[in-house]
Amino acid sequence: MTKISPEIETMMPLEAVPPVSADVSFISNSFPKYKLGADHQVYQEPAEDNHGPSLKDVIEEEASNLLDQNKRISVRDLASKFDKNLSAAAKLSNEAKLRELPSLEGHVLLKKLRDALESLKGCFTGRNKEDVEKAISMVEALAVKLTQNEGELIQEKFEVKKLVNFLKQASEDAKKLVNQEKSFACAEIESARAVVLRIGEALEEQEKATQASRPQDVDGLVEEVQEARRIRLLHQPSKVMAMEYELRALRDQIQEKSIFSIQLQKELTMSKWDKENKSHSYKLDGSEALGSYLQVKPCSNEVLQVSKCSFQWYRLSSEGSWREVISGSDKSIYAPDPLDVGRMLQVDIVSNGKKLTLTTNPIQTVAGLGSHVETLLRKSNTDFNVVISQMNGKDHSSHSTHSFNVGRMRIKLCRGWITKAREIYSPTMQLCGVRSDVGNAAKALFWQARKGLSFVLTFESEKERNVAIMIARKHALDCNVVLAGPDDLV
Repeated sequence: MTKISPEIETMMPLEAVPPVSADVSFISNSFPKYKLGADHQVYQEPAEDNHGPSLKDVIEEEASNLLDQNKRISVRDLASKFDKNLSAAAKLSNEAKLRELPSLEGHVLLKKLRDALESLKGCFTGRNKEDVEKAISMVEALAVKLTQNEGELIQEKFEVKKLVNFLKQASEDAKKLVNQEKSFACAEIESARAVVLRIGEALEEQEKATQASRPQDVDGLVEEVQEARRIRLLHQPSKVMAMEYELRALRDQIQEKSIFSIQLQKELTMSKWDKENKSHSYKLDGSEALGSYLQVKPCSNEVLQVSKCSFQWYRLSSEGSWREVISGSDKSIYAPDPLDVGRMLQVDIVSNGKKLTLTTNPIQTVAGLGSHVETLLRKSNTDFNVVISQMNGKDHSSHSTHSFNVGRMRIKLCRGWITKAREIYSPTMQLCGVRSDVGNAAKALFWQARKGLSFVLTFESEKERNVAIMIARKHALDCNVVLAGPDDLV
């Protein structure tokens, strides 16, 4: 730290340098290396640590290991682990106490070194004096850094004491828990032994009771068998067979009468509704079959026009005892859905505040439609050519042809390589005949791929539209999904 210039020859007296105490001990066998930076700040060069990790790192590592293993070790292992950590914490506490002595000796050494440099400062002038002042500033910086290290050491010591207290308490709690679990286990073992003894006694009593009652049961069965044989011998087999034939004939007649009665009831109901329809001012025009559409028309020019009336279509049960609202079908036109086959439809007409009801006959299916559907179900995918009429309730400007692909797991709508929608069967998907007065209602269907994405698709024919609906519902049912229209009761 001190440079001796050849131009200045100054002899420093030996009394100017105070002696250093001989009982001072150092942590390492070499003096640390320091650098003087800007504003006379002292930086210590990193030195290789041959004494392992620091006390803080050891504490953090032990704490993380305890948190990781807390959920997967047993109570007994937890107690042993606490004991080991307690001994380790005590050892760390002893090491921290040993490190306090070198810290105090370092302060003494730095103070003596600073006093020696102060005494040298008065003996030099010029460049050497500046070097001595710079060395004094470095010593003061080292003293400040040593004070900071002492603060960190005190904090580490506090953490070690805290950890020791925590581990002591945890060890005591673990021992209490072990003793408590041991007492619980002993109580459960004793209870299980008592239950086993009671079950054994009950089994022995049951076995004794069974052995005592077995001869009586056998005698009773023998008597019942002999009585049955006697009754059978008293009756002639020919008479028994004749009675069986008579019973079968009576059952067949009752079944025929019940079927005929049901048919008469349906005919009476239909004739009643036909009379009511004829007496109304409006009528239903169109074929009552799948693949066509029904339209409400006025019977004369004197009644209110259809455009000024309100409508609501209903689906009746097969017996006509109750009816179901067809959600969204509030127009004068309705194209029957495959779900309507075999059931009657009704429409309520409100005109000038008056309510009228028109009823149809059961909707008929199309010949050959079922066999065609069974043939297409053998394929994994079926393609149909469609045109998008509406998208999300708005008219679609493009009238280009798209491919409507119905598969076993999903439905896809695309045009060439461009995919409009591709969704697997899910409870949010809806598929039914269109329920608005769009053109070619019998050829159109409503498809909601998911919430927020819906289409009205027009097929090339009525048959393709109904086939697509039936195939999609069958595949969806295989995936445990019921595919129907909005608010349909299926």
